[in-house]
Amino acid sequence: MLKIAAWNVNSIKARLPNVIGWLDEAKPDVALLQEIKTIDDGFPLMEIQAAGYKHCAICGQKTYNGVAILSRLPLTEVRRGLPDEPEDQQARYVEAVVDGRVRVASVYVPNGNPVETEKFPYKLRWMENLRRHAARLLVEGDLPLVIGGDYNVCPTDDDVYDPEGWANDALCRPESRAAYRALLWLGLTDTFRALHKEPHRYSFWDYQGGAWQRDLGLRIDHLLLSGSALDRVQACDIDKRPRGKEKASDHTPVWCELDL
Repeated sequence: MLKIAAWNVNSIKARLPNVIGWLDEAKPDVALLQEIKTIDDGFPLMEIQAAGYKHCAICGQKTYNGVAILSRLPLTEVRRGLPDEPEDQQARYVEAVVDGRVRVASVYVPNGNPVETEKFPYKLRWMENLRRHAARLLVEGDLPLVIGGDYNVCPTDDDVYDPEGWANDALCRPESRAAYRALLWLGLTDTFRALHKEPHRYSFWDYQGGAWQRDLGLRIDHLLLSGSALDRVQACDIDKRPRGKEKASDHTPVWCELDL
């Protein structure tokens, strides 16, 4: 059994005690992190490896963004960045093969707000590049595929606490949802939603306005699985516990278990 989790940690240095504590408690075999907010050399590799994650693939950036793969098992075929964004200076994608058994990717999709700025077209362009790369992986690859992370998209109104209030936000705009569905049409599956039909289960709660205490959340962190990975899924859920900790990230992990 292989447990894979995705978590936007909102600064690996600021949340390191929480991250180490959760890794020790939840014991994922692979953790896909987003918003590590540090360059590669600043990543707390010693502490992460001491927690049992000897194999790490990091794609960092100073102050903003940054993604990583932490693994108890060997990583090969590491790719940093999307091939169709060769000049992209934002660290948002890292991919690797875990122990020769499954290909994983940690993704941090652009937020896209404000929608009237260049940030929204950039989000849509980035998602289209992700779609093209995922399509190649599905056609060319012979391994199960897991693309997990912060997609910055609420797929439906069931995934946001106030659909009307968020209707014009980049996370809920029809264009963003269409770009997300385009990934699903490739043959990927939103694994949490496949196993959990109940609405209003969230993975993100803003720091403002008592959002966490009032459960005013969004489901924007997703694990998208290929058919061969989905066939092996034994469980998938959202772990809300880290969001209730002191100095918590505003996101919480989503995880799945694969019988590989």
